[in-house]
Amino acid sequence: MSYVRLAGLPFVDAMTPAVLVLAGPLTRDGVPGLCDDVRALLDATGAGTVVCDVGGIGPPGLATIDALARMQLAARRAGGRIRLRDPDPSLRALLGLVGLAFDVEGEAEEGEPAGGVEKAVEPGDPAL
Repeated sequence: MSYVRLAGLPFVDAMTPAVLVLAGPLTRDGVPGLCDDVRALLDATGAGTVVCDVGGIGPPGLATIDALARMQLAARRAGGRIRLRDPDPSLRALLGLVGLAFDVEGEAEEGEPAGGVEKAVEPGDPAL
């Protein structure tokens, strides 16, 4: 297998991430196709993250957790990861219960301050 390396850096549009919209209840039969979709989006866009819009999947169950875990595994094997968009609070609680951690759109990453939060400086504080 061969390919031609293009000069310069690959173009990645950070403003339009790869998005995979998940609708309806997720079933075990649909998981291989979803994993293929995640890998294809990572390959096609060159981005390191696929955003999974989970707002329309309905009430979560163990099939949903299994599907998301397998999609995350497929993304990591392809050199990327997935980030959830619009997760239901019950889905987040279930993910926490089984010990799976996912990045969620709109949340500060670990170690970063939340957006719009500024550190207050008191008079007389030593400069950092």
